[in-house]
Amino acid sequence: MPKITVVDRDGQQRSLVADVGMSLMENLRGNGFDEILALCGGCCSCATCHVHVDPQWTEVVGPALDDEQDLLESSDHRTPQSRLSCQIQVLHSTRGYASRSHPRTEVSA
Repeated sequence: MPKITVVDRDGQQRSLVADVGMSLMENLRGNGFDEILALCGGCCSCATCHVHVDPQWTEVVGPALDDEQDLLESSDHRTPQSRLSCQIQVLHSTRGYASRSHPRTEVSA
């Protein structure tokens, strides 16, 4: 199972063991990261699961698709590392991956 490091908005770093095949958002919420609201439940329609992916993992998680990019455009906290955690599937290759929820949640490996 992949291990994911998360830095929350308060700067606290925590690791979690993620379930492969689930989205990053589902893994974050399932492990008590309540700051990830995910109001749409993972349908890519609200951007309340916005995270910043550590640059070293950008290639592993891949680029945001058009619908995701459209939602991220409205965020005041958008950076080049912005992604919607509902759109990132956890794979075995994401072992060590890191992210940060906006405005300060970072996920990394």
